[in-house]
Amino acid sequence: MIVTIVKDKYEGGKKAFELIKKGVADGAKVLGLATGSTPITLYDQMVESDVDFTNITSINLDEYYGLDPQNSQSYHYFMKKHLFEKKPFYKTYIPNGKAKDINQEIADYDKIISDNPIDIQILGIGGNGHIAFNEPGTPFDSTTHEVTLASSTIKANSRFFDNQDNVPKRAICMGIKSIMSAKQIILMAYGAAKQDAVKAMVEGPVTETVPASVLQKHPNVVVIVDRDAAAKLS
Repeated sequence: MIVTIVKDKYEGGKKAFELIKKGVADGAKVLGLATGSTPITLYDQMVESDVDFTNITSINLDEYYGLDPQNSQSYHYFMKKHLFEKKPFYKTYIPNGKAKDINQEIADYDKIISDNPIDIQILGIGGNGHIAFNEPGTPFDSTTHEVTLASSTIKANSRFFDNQDNVPKRAICMGIKSIMSAKQIILMAYGAAKQDAVKAMVEGPVTETVPASVLQKHPNVVVIVDRDAAAKLS
């Protein structure tokens, strides 16, 4: 695990983009992508670059269950707004939050991941140590699954909604085993609210209580954090 401390999220986005650019130049064909405020500066760099992504497939980590892709709070909408409508990809995959048969959607998404091995996976981290919507207690051997969101996650994400009651309570999420199958993982974290989670991830015991701690067992992880998020690291 390589920890890189940067000045702010803008420098962090540039550092992450340098790794993406190198990966694509070296032959990466599949990117695992994340949503939320953390990766936006990375996506800005990707959009502004001259790197061609038209041969690249992307697979997103998760989607709220119950939200239509056209809903402005859906992750389909987020990815289109911040990346896909500005920078075309070969194929893009995001779980269908309106799937009539959630179990079939889960099985289909697992097949997508199996058929398109992820070269570089982008991650953020929740204040409770979650990666994607894999909340504390999620088994390390999990594949795509339905998630009931933790109250802390709902509260944290409520800033994107009119109020907390409007935040969906369920999601479809790529599992930890699937995330760990990526050849390289880039995790970004910014702000003092993430410092406890970052310390537990990097220096704490490997435990399902802190899902991100499993990254200690991955052979190729780069952690990009600003000074506030890194404040409690030894």
